Amino acid sequence: MAVSVTIENVVKVFGAYTALKEVSLEVRAGELFFLLGPSGCGKTTLLRCIAGFYRPESGRILIGDEDVTALPPYRRDTGMMFQSYALWPHMTIEENVAFGLEMRKVPRAELRKRVGEALELVHLADRAKARPNQLSGGQQQRVALARALVIRPRCLLLDEPLSNLDAKLRLEMRMEIRRICKQAGLTAVYVTHDQKEALSVADRLAVMRDGVIEQTGTPEEVYRAPVSRFVAGFIGEGTFIDGQIEALEERGVRVSTRIGALHAASAPQGVSAGDRVTLCLRPEALSLRPPPDASSDNLLSGHFCESVYLGEVAQHQIGVPSADGAAPCLLTAVELNPVAGRSREGEKASVWVAPEHVIVTPLSMK
Repeated sequence: MAVSVTIENVVKVFGAYTALKEVSLEVRAGELFFLLGPSGCGKTTLLRCIAGFYRPESGRILIGDEDVTALPPYRRDTGMMFQSYALWPHMTIEENVAFGLEMRKVPRAELRKRVGEALELVHLADRAKARPNQLSGGQQQRVALARALVIRPRCLLLDEPLSNLDAKLRLEMRMEIRRICKQAGLTAVYVTHDQKEALSVADRLAVMRDGVIEQTGTPEEVYRAPVSRFVAGFIGEGTFIDGQIEALEERGVRVSTRIGALHAASAPQGVSAGDRVTLCLRPEALSLRPPPDASSDNLLSGHFCESVYLGEVAQHQIGVPSADGAAPCLLTAVELNPVAGRSREGEKASVWVAPEHVIVTPLSMK
């Protein structure tokens, strides 16, 4: 049965360095929850605190209703999956998967049944007698996942499990891990620095920086409504433009910037006229086609500075003149299904962004 994981004001210190600064978090039962952030942000430290490898200086960790803060790892009933497969090369696949059950002295009949079920779940029942060196990287990662699942953990912990796989295998394994976790009804906490991985797999995610959680929400909430420039820049791409709020209107907010006034459909709570803010314009939100109405807001003129053909899309850098006479503001826009071999550099360009796609965040000093 799936259980929740609760983190309450956890502090973890290494010497003079505070890795976690009163972190609080609620992972719901049956949820696939991602901890996301740059290297050194504290995400792996938090995962290791949940696993019991680190004991926090203060705060509590609960799995279900049980306070496990002081319990050793082997008494927490968590399964752990690391970056490395850590498979025994001299053992068969089924022997590797059975190892944890043998340590728990599970009866032989029950052990065979559970190993078979775990291998079925990861689609490797037909390779039970093979050895790790006879499997591909993706298959070995599935064995590591089966080994974590076979003990029937209350919570599955994954520490960047796909980082050693090539790009194609990573894509395949993303959805395999989601399928398996959902099919097994597991609560899972997954650490990664890969934003695409988090956006495509997570039920919810937390973005961390410098030992604190900047924002928690569904992938769509965090991508479309980031609370800070840092979150907006870490989750996805965008052009950032500082500005000042001219007016709060019934249909949104008008912001003065160096490339002219831009209208946004919404703004963070608590802002008022005169406040400094940062706008984020996502590449996919910038349209190279004319707006539906010639009088539409947010129509910008400039020229193509650079274009990169990427197959299904072309990525363009568009220079828009600055009102202050400084260098042009470079906007990044993408064009779907572009014409191969066509260079647009130097051509005039008009880009339009709908107000609902203009992201407004408080001006950050970081």
